[in-house]
Amino acid sequence: MHAPLARISTKLGRNVMTNFVRNHGHGGIPGENLPFDINNRYKLTAMFILYAGSGLSAPYLITRHQLLKK
Repeated sequence: MHAPLARISTKLGRNVMTNFVRNHGHGGIPGENLPFDINNRYKLTAMFILYAGSGLSAPYLITRHQLLKK
């Protein structure tokens, strides 16, 4: 009873992944699939510092805000 459903599910999953790889895998160009530009290293460095710095400083800023509240 479950075998036909499993076969259909497997076939559907295989088709979805095949289409995804076929349509989205342009390949060959490093950084093509990234959501940011890696060609300008100074901009990349500044954006990384902002991204990492905001995450690392958030607990300290939240603590400061809570301590300064009346």
